[in-house]
Amino acid sequence: MEANNNNVNNQIDKCLELLKSILSDDLLGVYLYGSSLLGGLHKFSDLDLFAVSKRETTKEDKEQLEKALLKISGIYAVSKNLKPIELTIVVESDINPWQYPPKFDFLYGDWLREKFETGSIEPWPSKMLPNLALVITQLLLSNKVLFGPNPNQLLPIVPYKDFFNATTSEIKSLMKDLDWDTRNVLLTLARIWCTLETNTIRSKSNAAIWTIERLPEKYKSILERANSILLGQIDENWEDIKDKVKPCAEFIVENLKNQMNEIKSSNYSERTIKIG
Repeated sequence: MEANNNNVNNQIDKCLELLKSILSDDLLGVYLYGSSLLGGLHKFSDLDLFAVSKRETTKEDKEQLEKALLKISGIYAVSKNLKPIELTIVVESDINPWQYPPKFDFLYGDWLREKFETGSIEPWPSKMLPNLALVITQLLLSNKVLFGPNPNQLLPIVPYKDFFNATTSEIKSLMKDLDWDTRNVLLTLARIWCTLETNTIRSKSNAAIWTIERLPEKYKSILERANSILLGQIDENWEDIKDKVKPCAEFIVENLKNQMNEIKSSNYSERTIKIG
């Protein structure tokens, strides 16, 4: 465990050095968020970093970032004791004052690795990223400052309505990915349901536990397996219960849609988000 922690700390230090070297005085703040602070890093957890800059990155900046991050970031399929890094850079003026959907400037994630390796500089189809509403909300509630001031000095408060829209924006696309990304889809749907009903941002594992308690008996083992895979307790395998996966996901979606309708008929301003 200590060796793994040392590797993670080393990855964080390298990312921080990289950002400072490229953005120099334009780097305003760097923050750690996500699984690191919500229940701890597990087998399939990303190391989530968020940076705020005064300016946009240039083509040369992006090339340097991508070249370095391909070496710093781990790969799911390779046992290197390195975590996959997700790094988001935003320009302060693009997100403060707040506007929805928010926009990022640079994004690295290992799901984009093949495109980066083939020389693509901006492999994302759009710089509009609704999910930043969730990230910024989480940063303001629970964060670790790696560089710069407290995030509330740089980042705006996200209205609940925008947080809600961002939380629910990918439900349809998630269901389309269920067959090939089963574990992640099930856990993400569970977290959406948990977040909407409890107004609390929790780790995927804790949200899974919350959801399991609300599932019919016939579906409990589905989400229990997803959580066990996430925690690295068992290997990923769905073949023996494949016929129950989609009905389980549909049950979760039906319940979270009921919660969505309830929220839409209420006063958004009366709802606040907390960290669980």
